[in-house]
Amino acid sequence: MSNSHELQRTGEAIELKIENNVAWISLNRPEVFNSFNREMALLLQKILDDCNTDANVRAIVITGNGKAFCAGQDLKEVTDPELNPGFRKILEEHYNPIIKKIRTIEKPIVAAVNGVAAGAGANIALACDIVVATEHASFIQAFSKIGLIPDSAGTFFLPRLIGFQKATALMMLGDKVTAEEALQMGMIYKIYPASFFNEEVMTLATTLAQMPTKALGLTKRLLNQSMTNNLEQQLALESDLQIEASSTNDYNEGVTAFVEKRKPEFKGN
Repeated sequence: MSNSHELQRTGEAIELKIENNVAWISLNRPEVFNSFNREMALLLQKILDDCNTDANVRAIVITGNGKAFCAGQDLKEVTDPELNPGFRKILEEHYNPIIKKIRTIEKPIVAAVNGVAAGAGANIALACDIVVATEHASFIQAFSKIGLIPDSAGTFFLPRLIGFQKATALMMLGDKVTAEEALQMGMIYKIYPASFFNEEVMTLATTLAQMPTKALGLTKRLLNQSMTNNLEQQLALESDLQIEASSTNDYNEGVTAFVEKRKPEFKGN
């Protein structure tokens, strides 16, 4: 397939562009700070599934259109008797599947946080493999402000990123965390200036897409398992997956290019 596709989805709750083997997924409800309703949640799942099976996609970016990354759940949906799907359906059919897909798709996924990331929006970002932000971005565990508990795997990932004590405080108090604070506490990878944020993100994602993405996917699998494995289990899994990685074309290309003192051309297989 060619390295570039035209914009595939426009004017919907989510826009999709595939270029240079990177799928650029933009949450597109800027008038409500890209908060999730059922339509957007189900569409994101469908797009993630499509990106997973599209061999042309070797890296994925999730970002937001407008001023916000994602303000979490659209509260108008849950307060409208005719629209409200109920919290069990929202979690089991909207957010939980999104988090599971982000973690099980064996391709690098970058969260490009262009503005506020609140509630489920913050936790969807933190579930991604690499999180970058503009200097104007912020992260808020907003749940306690309205009497709810953190969902979308926030209680799983945030303590592992920044420590139990700090995560507890942020979740109970609902403090606003600036991008600089998030960087200092290890919540995110890097901050890019807003004036050329998209360009920096695309450079990062394109770099990932040109790497041996099969090995990156296996690394992601190892990191997932490290959350629950003991040392013996993790060492055994590393052995198994290293054997799998060493049988790839990309491994052969990497070694050959090293010996020949040239830049490798990885294909992701």
